[in-house]
Amino acid sequence: MNPPDKRIIRFIRRHHVLTLSTMSEKRPWSAHCFYAYCEKEQMLVFTSDHTTRHIREALKNHLVAGGIVLETRWIGKIRGIQFEGLLEEPHDEIYRKAHITYLKRFPFAVLSNTRLWTIRLTGIKMTDNRLGFGKKLYWINQDYRQYVSDDLLEKASST
Repeated sequence: MNPPDKRIIRFIRRHHVLTLSTMSEKRPWSAHCFYAYCEKEQMLVFTSDHTTRHIREALKNHLVAGGIVLETRWIGKIRGIQFEGLLEEPHDEIYRKAHITYLKRFPFAVLSNTRLWTIRLTGIKMTDNRLGFGKKLYWINQDYRQYVSDDLLEKASST
């Protein structure tokens, strides 16, 4: 697997809340979730109940999008990522890896009675104004290239 730029990895590791976006019947929805990052697998791991709107919608359409952002008032420090991915309910070895990773990051989750979910990252666009105003870094997961939007593929290939 081709790893993302180390600056993207560092950013994902330093944060812990993602915004997950889904769509069903031409109506968008977003949810905020605590996450942990499985770097080797390029997966974000989070917990949520089957009855939540974002999970119900993602089970109908596994292609999801989202973002992780650094909150700042300083334009020169703006950083964040937008991602595309496949939402999956992990099983077997992937479940064990995701579970260990999530509990390591959020030990209190051992008390939670919710399901574990993963987002297999397929593409990322990172904005980092510290590198220059509006500077973008792109990454495409070559193993899942067929799931990446045309827009992201085009921008990633032109950089």
